[in-house]
Amino acid sequence: MLNFFISDAVAEATAAASQTPAWTGLLFPLGLVVIFYFFLIRPQMKRQKEHKSLVGSLQKGDEVQTEGGLMGKVTKLGDNLASLEIAPGVEIKIRRTSISAVMPKGTLKEM
Repeated sequence: MLNFFISDAVAEATAAASQTPAWTGLLFPLGLVVIFYFFLIRPQMKRQKEHKSLVGSLQKGDEVQTEGGLMGKVTKLGDNLASLEIAPGVEIKIRRTSISAVMPKGTLKEM
């Protein structure tokens, strides 16, 4: 019907040139997966591994900071819980996994 605008030879040549292999359509999604792995998944796994080793290496007498910002000295350690002395005579129980950092010795005396 509207064939007078484009000749048949030009239409067939363009269709033949635009055919690309099917696997090239997968390059972009695969590239996104690789980018997500290196920028999101891998660093998160590294942080989890470091935190697990930090929690596993806790000892009685360590000065720690919790995720909530409390700082104290570890007085007792259990499998899942730890007791922190946050002030003289004041002890609280927290989950071991909520400990975010081990502070250098003497940090609590400076405060």
